[in-house]
Amino acid sequence: MIGPDESIWLVDDAGHAIYKYSTDGKLQMTLGTPGQGAPPQSGKPFNQPTHLAFDPRTGDLYITDGYGNSCVHKFDPAGRHLFSWGTGGSEPGRFNIPHCVMTDPAGTVFVADRENHRIQRFDPEGQYLGQWTNLYRPNCLVRDPRHEQYFFVAQGVTGLTINAGVPYIGNQVAILSPQGDRIGHIGESTGGERPGQFLAAHGLALDSRGDLYVAEVTFSVRGRHETPQRELRSLQKFMRLD
Repeated sequence: MIGPDESIWLVDDAGHAIYKYSTDGKLQMTLGTPGQGAPPQSGKPFNQPTHLAFDPRTGDLYITDGYGNSCVHKFDPAGRHLFSWGTGGSEPGRFNIPHCVMTDPAGTVFVADRENHRIQRFDPEGQYLGQWTNLYRPNCLVRDPRHEQYFFVAQGVTGLTINAGVPYIGNQVAILSPQGDRIGHIGESTGGERPGQFLAAHGLALDSRGDLYVAEVTFSVRGRHETPQRELRSLQKFMRLD
């Protein structure tokens, strides 16, 4: 993640830490104690954090935490912990693997609550605003700054044998309106390895042209389970045509 000052921020989930680097690779800040996670589901920073985003008005950080916790932490630009919100559960304001966080120009905080199959929206104080629920295992979301009516959401593979062959269950990038309505999608109705198909859409990025990059964790989902193990495609690019 690129910070407001062009710094580079890395989230180390297995190491339970967040790192800030300068553009020439110098470590400038560490959040958390590397290699030492907070107690699982304690709500304290960090236990396998997953992602971060910045408040565009203040530079404050929001960190989803993540695989071993069920909350969002807010820090100021100097690295001081301000507050946290959320706990495990499926009620509004609770999380089941908060996997990604994003903000918009107004400071609204969007959290991909993956295993609850929804995106929740909060104000900068962590107060619940609403949710989008027409999704399947949302891993990541990005907002197109050039066309503000578009949100892209990477939806993961089902992981369940019973519905693995059901069409339109995950394995796509959903295109949503600012109201959360589905207005389109990228990808075929089922997963696969052909261009334009997905096996494990996990991360998203947009460049200055509006082209979309979709990163997949295909080795984790498929390649490592095969004999012999094999590497699969892990990145696709989709060009904007307008």
